[in-house]
Amino acid sequence: MPLVSNVSDTARWVAVYRAWETARPDALFKDPFAERLAGDRGRAIAQAVPLPARNGWPMIVRTKLIDDLILASIAEGCGRVINLAAGLDTRPYRLKVPSSLSWVEADLPAMIEEKERLLADSNPGCDLKREKVDLIDPVARSAFLKRVSSDGKTALVIAEGLLIYLEEDAVRSLGRDLASSPSIRWWIADIISPSVRWFIQSTMREQLVKAPLKFAPREGIAFLESLGWRAREVHSLFKEAARLRRLPLYLRAFALLPDPDPRNPGNYPWAAVIRFERTV
Repeated sequence: MPLVSNVSDTARWVAVYRAWETARPDALFKDPFAERLAGDRGRAIAQAVPLPARNGWPMIVRTKLIDDLILASIAEGCGRVINLAAGLDTRPYRLKVPSSLSWVEADLPAMIEEKERLLADSNPGCDLKREKVDLIDPVARSAFLKRVSSDGKTALVIAEGLLIYLEEDAVRSLGRDLASSPSIRWWIADIISPSVRWFIQSTMREQLVKAPLKFAPREGIAFLESLGWRAREVHSLFKEAARLRRLPLYLRAFALLPDPDPRNPGNYPWAAVIRFERTV
């Protein structure tokens, strides 16, 4: 059996990178729970990754960027954060958020149960609730979104590391569902171009057999904007990684190149974290 047996295993893998970053003297963020959450399986996955991809810089930079976008949204009036496929994310525990903030995590039952067990002795800094839901099921997802947005609180949705594992039709359905809820004002997501998908998939073929990357639109953010969203901030992972001093030496030339049009990156090596705002 491959070390990554399903998409949920990638949450343990990413937790390892958060633990490694936390241990640095110049850490971009601190996650005191990451080591515990990663566990032996997460550490085994990280050690098995081919050397060129082993330091996990994209996940580290993505974490920092999304941290900042969440805090910006809260400062702009966000009263509820809805984290889809939350995995082993610990932001309600480690970010300085208002105690009045409502935070809702959605994931598969097994992941929710594991996380609650591992964090049973820890307290979040806000009102945190978790819901067991299969987000791929459009009926279950629609019912979930209706439940968590019915009181009218201005909401932010996070889809960190989620879209890349979905087919285009599933992303299209999700984006339209989110845009149809008047309470949801912002949506944070990350996307990659086809060439980046090819590089990751070919470099980590053995690790991704059971969790293949799928969504990598040639039209970039235009794909998501067509679903009722406007990109408010677009952060290139290569540029931001260079700014934050996390980009490996062998990739630094990419940071010197001009970014492509994010609405038409084509096959250019490009990846980004975006905060969208609803337009419909």
